[in-house]
Amino acid sequence: MQEETKNWLIYSEENLKAAKVLLESKLFNPCLQSVQQSIEKALKTLFIENEIPFKKTHNIMELKTILLKYDVNIKLTDDECDFLDSIYLPTKYPIGSALPDFYPDEKICKESFSFAERVLNDVNRLVKK
Repeated sequence: MQEETKNWLIYSEENLKAAKVLLESKLFNPCLQSVQQSIEKALKTLFIENEIPFKKTHNIMELKTILLKYDVNIKLTDDECDFLDSIYLPTKYPIGSALPDFYPDEKICKESFSFAERVLNDVNRLVKK
């Protein structure tokens, strides 16, 4: 594993740990932001380890699609990607809820947290081959 890969993985893991603390504190918008960031950094870890060029983007679906073109498959559904992409800006800035029709709650955050755990496990498995 490349040194830069390790650094990206550490940041991804730290975002996931932060999401857990925020979830336990019932701070749902920042929890979702940390979940999204953990997944984004985990995916970018795969770009770096596999020396796949990538542009600056926060779009999870785009990252997943590019990885698939290089035969790197992550267990993240299109619906999960769409959800994660829908929360990126609203969790960072006060432009309304992270979700279009309602505010995030504990259930949504727990589900999102499980996405991030699954992705991080996948990434760890793939970079340690």
